Amino acid sequence: MSFTLDTPLVAALGDKSSKALSRAFGMTTVGDLVGHYPRRYALRGELTPIRGLPVGELATVIAEVRRVSSRPMRNRRGAMLEVVIGDGEGELTLTFFGQAWRERELRPGRRGVFSGKVSAYRGTLQFSHPDYQLFEDERAGVAEADEMVRTPIPIYPATSTVASWALQGWVGAVLDRLDDVPDPVPDDLRFRDGLLTAREAIEWIHRPETRVQIDAARDTLRMHEALVLQTALAQQRQFVRMMSATRRPARDGGLLARFDAALPFERTPDQVSVGDRIAHDLTAEWPMNRLVQGEVGSGKTLVALRAMLQVAESGGQSALIAPTEVLAAQHLRSMTRMLGPQLAPEVMPTLLTGQMPAAERRKAALRVASGQALIVVGTHALLSQGTTFADLGLVVVDEQHRFGVEQRETLRAKGTSPHALVLTATPIPRTVAMTVFGDLDVSTIRTMPAGRAGIQTFVAPVAEKPGWFGRVWDRAAEEVEKGHQVFVVCAAIDAEKGAAAPGADDGTGESPQPASRRSAEGESARPSWGVVQVGEMLGRHPRVGRLRIATLHGKLPSDEKDRIMQDFARGDIDVLVATTVIEVGVDVPNASTMVILDADRFGVSQLHQLRGRVGRGGVPGLCLLVTESEQGTVARQRVEAVAATLDGFELAEIDLELRGEGDVLGDAQSGVRSSLRLLRVVKDADLIARAREEAERILQDDPALERHPGLAEALARRVTQEERAALSKS
Repeated sequence: MSFTLDTPLVAALGDKSSKALSRAFGMTTVGDLVGHYPRRYALRGELTPIRGLPVGELATVIAEVRRVSSRPMRNRRGAMLEVVIGDGEGELTLTFFGQAWRERELRPGRRGVFSGKVSAYRGTLQFSHPDYQLFEDERAGVAEADEMVRTPIPIYPATSTVASWALQGWVGAVLDRLDDVPDPVPDDLRFRDGLLTAREAIEWIHRPETRVQIDAARDTLRMHEALVLQTALAQQRQFVRMMSATRRPARDGGLLARFDAALPFERTPDQVSVGDRIAHDLTAEWPMNRLVQGEVGSGKTLVALRAMLQVAESGGQSALIAPTEVLAAQHLRSMTRMLGPQLAPEVMPTLLTGQMPAAERRKAALRVASGQALIVVGTHALLSQGTTFADLGLVVVDEQHRFGVEQRETLRAKGTSPHALVLTATPIPRTVAMTVFGDLDVSTIRTMPAGRAGIQTFVAPVAEKPGWFGRVWDRAAEEVEKGHQVFVVCAAIDAEKGAAAPGADDGTGESPQPASRRSAEGESARPSWGVVQVGEMLGRHPRVGRLRIATLHGKLPSDEKDRIMQDFARGDIDVLVATTVIEVGVDVPNASTMVILDADRFGVSQLHQLRGRVGRGGVPGLCLLVTESEQGTVARQRVEAVAATLDGFELAEIDLELRGEGDVLGDAQSGVRSSLRLLRVVKDADLIARAREEAERILQDDPALERHPGLAEALARRVTQEERAALSKS
C-alpha cells in the first residue's frame, strides 16, 4: 500500500507508534509526520566528544562498545546491564534495568550513536535512559562505512518518550511508501526560483546525502510555508470584501464637520491622510479592516473619534474596547472633553465595564441597547451576553496585542459586518504586519503633534554604580519641587517583602536589593522592588517622603483605581507608584518624570510605552531606567536600546533582533504561529513579501484555486479550521 499526506498514521505505522506520536506531538497523519522537520544535522564523526559532555543535559555521542557486564538486581527481578562505551577520548556508562536482551546486540567492538541525559556517579559519566542506533559497520565494507561518516544524521525535535532516531525510523518507513506529493508552488514560480518538487524537498530534508541537499530542501519548504500563509491571508482579505457593510458617509455640516470646525489645533499631515483613508473605507461596500499604528501621543484617539462621529451621523453606534478599566474610563473622559459641551450630549458617550455598580451598569446597558448611546467605551464587559447594540457600525480595539482573537470576534458578532479599526502604539515591524496582520490594511501615523517638549532617557546601572539609586530619588524630588509630577513603575505589586541588602545608601538606609540569581539573558530572577516596598521606602525618604505619594495596581477596586488616576491627573498626587496598569493611554500632561525600577524585566516595546506617559505637554520629559543587569547581557541591551532612541519603529526592529522569533507572533495569532516550521519572520522578510505578491497574483487569476490544486490542498491541510478561524478574527 502506498501513502499520501492524508493517510492516517495508524494505517501507516500501526497502533502503538501512532499513539506515541499522537501523545508526544499531536500528530495524526503522514503529512503531520513528514512536516516534523529535523532541528539540525550531525555528521557521524562530529558529535559531542565524551570528555566535553555537560552534566544534566541531553547529549549525543558516537562511540564504540568497550565492555559489557550484567548482575542481578537486589530489590526486584531481572538483571542490571552495564555497558561501557568509549570514543578514544573518554568513556561513558550506559545502564539498562531488566533488559538483558540488549547484551546480544551491544557487543564489544560495535559502533553507533548513543544519546541520553548526562549524569555523573562516583566520578563516572553516565547516560540515564539511554537510546542508541548501532552502525552496521561489521557487515559493511570500508567504502560504505566511509560514506556513512559523510552522510548527515537528522536530529529531530524529540521528547522524553520519543527519541530522535525513533522519529528517523518512522519517517524513513513512511517515505519508502510515500506517493508523489501535490506541489503548492506553481510550476512557473518553481522553475524561476530553481526550487525542488515537493516530493524531492520532503525526501532531502529527512534523508539528505549532502549539506547542499539540506539547503535546497529548506529553501523550497520555506517558500511553501510563505506562499500557503500569504494565500490564506489574501483569501481572508477577499472574504471580507465579499461581506456587505452598511455605508457610513459623512454629511456636510454633520457631526464630523462640526467637530473638525471646533478643533483648537491643526491636525498633523499623517492624522489627515489616515483620517481620509478611514473616511473612504467607511463608505465602501465591504467592512473596513484597518490597523492604525502610531507612537504614544501621535493622535490615534483623535483619528478613532472622528471615525466614530462619521458612523454616528447615520445613527450607527461605535464600541471602543480597552484592555483595562483605568484606560476605558480615561478614554471616555478624554473623548467627552474633545467632543465638548455641544457634541457630547448628541452622541452620549457611555462607559460600560464589569465593575460598575449594578444599577449604573443597567442604566448604561439600556442606553446602548436603545441606540441612545452612539459612542460606547468599555472593557470585556462589552462582550457579555447581556450587552446588545441597536446598530453596531464600528468596532475599535485599543492596543491589539492585549486582546485575544476570540474576544474581538465576539464583539464584532454583535453587529452585522461592522467596520473594524485596531489601534496600537506598539509599532509593528513590516514583516510582522505582513505575517500576523496580513489580512488588515495597515496605516501609520509617524508625525507627532507640535509643542511636544521631548523626553531624555538615562540608564541607572545600580549594580555598577550603587550611588545612583539615591540620585534617582533626589531627581524625582527636584522635578516635584519644579511643580511637576512623577510616575514610578515597578515590575510587581509585592516583591515578596523584598528587604534591602546592605550596600548603597539612598538616604533612607535602603539600597537596591542585589538580584542573587539572574537568567541567562541577564534579567533578575525576581523583581527587587514591588509597589508595596517602594511605597514604604519612599514614605521614609527625607525628601520624597514629604511629598504626596499614592500607590496604584491592578488588584485595587475599580472605583479606587479610577479615583487615584483622577487625583493624579488633577495634580493632587505628586508621586504615583504603580505597576504597568499605567502603561497604555494614561494622559497626564504635567507628569515630567518616569522612573522604571527593574527595567531589565520589561520588553523593549513596554519600556517605550511607559516612557511615552511623560513629556506629553509642554513639560520636558525625563525617563530613568533603573537596572541591576550587567553590561553585555541581552537584558541590559534592551534597556540601553530604549535609552538610545525615541523612534518606536526603530525600537520594534531592535526588539525583534533581540528577542528572535520566539514570541514575535503572540498567542492571539497562534494559528499563524503553529503553521510556521522553517520560515523566520525577520530573516525571511523579502521571501514573505515576494510570497504575498505571488499569492495575490494567483488569486486574482484563479480565485477558487481550481487551476492550483496543490496549493488548495496545502491550504486545507496546513491552515486547519481552527487556524483559519484565528486568521479571520485577527
